[in-house]
Amino acid sequence: MIRGLAILLIFQSLGEVAASLIGGAVPGPVIGLVLLLTFLVVRKKRVSATATPSDIDTSVAIAADGLLSHLSIFFIPAAVGVMLYVAALTQSGAAWILAIVLSTVATITVTALVLRWLSKSIIPAAPSSPAQPQSGDSKK
Repeated sequence: MIRGLAILLIFQSLGEVAASLIGGAVPGPVIGLVLLLTFLVVRKKRVSATATPSDIDTSVAIAADGLLSHLSIFFIPAAVGVMLYVAALTQSGAAWILAIVLSTVATITVTALVLRWLSKSIIPAAPSSPAQPQSGDSKK
């Protein structure tokens, strides 16, 4: 697990460096995640499809699963930070709630549309078979 955490932190650090070099238009952790994904995909293509996962892939998976199992803990600092802005939230709370609801609906809609598009383009339709006579349609 330590090796997996180290790999995750290395790619996050690389992302932070890249973000500071390009001016911070994209957050460093996002760039690091894309770099990690690219690294893992390239490694998988180099290894045959029948081979077992490498210990790098396994250690990253174990570390990621460990972090994801405690994901709710990472929201505590954000929730505490919101408490600092209670006065601002009382003034514009309705606008915040509307923005959150609309952005959530938009995100779910776009995700569903992308999933539908990907499922049609990646999974080919089953070939149609000739019509089978129904039990009541048999010829005498």
